[in-house]
Amino acid sequence: MQDTDPSDMSEQQRLQVIRGRIDALDRQIQELISERAQCAQQIAAIKQASGEVNHFYRPEREAQILRQVVERNQGPLSNEAIGRLFREIMSICLALQEPLRVAFLGPEGTFTQAAVFKHFGQSVRAVPMRAIDEVFREVEAGTVNYGIVPVENSTEGVVNHTLDMFLRSPLNICGEVHLRIHHHLISRAGGLEAIRRIYSHQQSLAQCREWLDTHLPGVEQIAVSSNGEAVKRVRGEPEAAAIAGQCAADIYSLPVLAANIEDESNNTTRFLIIGTQAVPPSGHDKTTLLVSSYNRPGMLFKLLEPIARHGVSMTRIESRPSGRGMWDYVFFIDMEGHAREEPLSSVLAELEQEASLFRVLGAYPTGVL
Repeated sequence: MQDTDPSDMSEQQRLQVIRGRIDALDRQIQELISERAQCAQQIAAIKQASGEVNHFYRPEREAQILRQVVERNQGPLSNEAIGRLFREIMSICLALQEPLRVAFLGPEGTFTQAAVFKHFGQSVRAVPMRAIDEVFREVEAGTVNYGIVPVENSTEGVVNHTLDMFLRSPLNICGEVHLRIHHHLISRAGGLEAIRRIYSHQQSLAQCREWLDTHLPGVEQIAVSSNGEAVKRVRGEPEAAAIAGQCAADIYSLPVLAANIEDESNNTTRFLIIGTQAVPPSGHDKTTLLVSSYNRPGMLFKLLEPIARHGVSMTRIESRPSGRGMWDYVFFIDMEGHAREEPLSSVLAELEQEASLFRVLGAYPTGVL
């Protein structure tokens, strides 16, 4: 029996053939996902038998898998889309071993919660905290597996509270997330002309200043503790609006009056994953260092010179008061590479000899997507 020439088929017949192929592929995909989940369960059983029950989640392993997914991608799905798909598959499989509890700066609907889901997938238990220091304390106490905190924004700069917490916390940085920040105007109001008040976090108000001045001049702007709190308030105030992300609009079932109102289209926030474990090399890593020097002429140069001499790229340096005395500062330094691997390991050995305070805050995979 000869195959039918597709050119002899009607449009409905061609659609039926393609849909049949999709059905067959869906069955294969489902079978493979089930097989992958069974492998995850086998890994969990092996770890439990060996007593390794605290670290089912392996940041370096997940980063390697996602990089391989992106490298294999031939379209038509974008790298971001295919990465997000596999992230959810990994999240579901990991939840079969042990559902992760992740603390974040709440309430629900904040960009920090969106960063939790971007990094860990939807199959985690996201636990909202009222402040950044509470996120650190919950991880230290062991009531959650990890925490996620904002550390810098591309337009508003560093989050000082997060840096200051590392001065007194023993936790390690286990990963990072870069989240593109899209601000929406969310309200039950019938239109912009009905809005009398705008609630949002101070940084979000600043990031949308030009749009607000153009479209809502003279409308009262009220700074609140978070964008999630802003959306909660406008639920009962039909003449009010909140500036927040899509996550908040979805959680509180409120409409978006205007989308993407941020002044900078590339507005991005970097978040850090904090935990108790040290992360092995993944092949593409970053190391964050806390260091201070004696107050002597040329000491900062002596700290930075080995970095340049060994050809290591320093991606960020921030200074903060140390809290040990007036005009005494510490430096937070991000460098490419893993603390255990050359040439960075040699750089760190030299820095430790010169510094009055030295601590590797974490060596971790760079953000993949």
